[in-house]
Amino acid sequence: MHIGVPAEVKRAEHRVAITPAGVRELRLTGHEVLVQAGAGLGSSLADADYARAGARIVDDADTAWGDAELVLKVKEPTPDEYRFFRRDLTLFTFLHLAASKELTDALAESGCTAVAYETVRGPDGGLVLLAPMSEIAGRMAAQVGAQLLAAPAGGRGVLMGGVAGVIPAHVVVIGAGSAGSHAAAVATGMGADVSVLDVDVERLRDIDRWRHGRLRTLTSNRLTLEEQVAAADLVIGAVLVPGARAPVVLTEAMVESMPRHAGVIDISIDQGGCVATSHVTTHDEPTFRAHGVVHYAVGNMPGAMPRTATYALTNATLPYVQRLADHGVRPALLADEGFAEGVNVTEGAVTEAGVAQAHGHTHTPLRQAWA
Repeated sequence: MHIGVPAEVKRAEHRVAITPAGVRELRLTGHEVLVQAGAGLGSSLADADYARAGARIVDDADTAWGDAELVLKVKEPTPDEYRFFRRDLTLFTFLHLAASKELTDALAESGCTAVAYETVRGPDGGLVLLAPMSEIAGRMAAQVGAQLLAAPAGGRGVLMGGVAGVIPAHVVVIGAGSAGSHAAAVATGMGADVSVLDVDVERLRDIDRWRHGRLRTLTSNRLTLEEQVAAADLVIGAVLVPGARAPVVLTEAMVESMPRHAGVIDISIDQGGCVATSHVTTHDEPTFRAHGVVHYAVGNMPGAMPRTATYALTNATLPYVQRLADHGVRPALLADEGFAEGVNVTEGAVTEAGVAQAHGHTHTPLRQAWA
């Protein structure tokens, strides 16, 4: 199979979809990998590294997309890339379609098959390809939050772990999934007073066992959320509904109730955001203020740690890429129900129910679309 790896074009995105080691594995099984020149530079991976691994270095995106049957990316395509969509193409990347009707419509109109990393499920039912990026985003959130609390960043001037005789920062994490649990773990390790809220008590039990009671776990409901947020120095929103738009759980009134110069980090922003007052920001301009609260809502948080993220992503995606290449797209997907859940759009049909609901499309089950 001919596999294309174009350079990422999203602003301040420095990851690349595959490492040289990943290229080498695909080449050993007879597949051709076309890597756009400079695609790996942001992750400190030179063209020469890819060439030594057996990749064909191509000069431009037109070739990386146009000569490939399967295109691997990191972030969702931008409008400038929609022209590359075609019926005989399979795109494998993070898509977050519930947050973009424009991209959903463009993919459907092209007839291509779009497989989203964030809705592929592993044997245990977990979001196996989303997990490594969620882990990075969660760990980053605590580090970013510590900076947001500093006075030069416009924060409250509160040290995350406090000092002897002074209470530490109160950090509220909404959502106990992969991103939220890692955010809570790092914030706890920094010495913060951490509360984690979720509607899933089993998730909370897991965190409680994992952290040996070093943080507070609370079943999420409106009153508890209001009370915790009103006393928070930092709120980290990490709510996820796989394939669908993130629900808004932090209302504008809750944000208004927070202490002045407190901080909010909306990890869910790439799925539309779980904070009523948030909007997408970039690594170049990551924050803004609303109701006196500093908001951080960067849509590609792991892009700030591109080398770590690129290796972590390849570790997770490569077995799936290998199956697509070795067995063909449809046989590989139809042989694994969890993998098949990654298909969001194909043959003009929207096959992910959450995406269809978000944008008023008819939901067509995958096997029906391919009948």
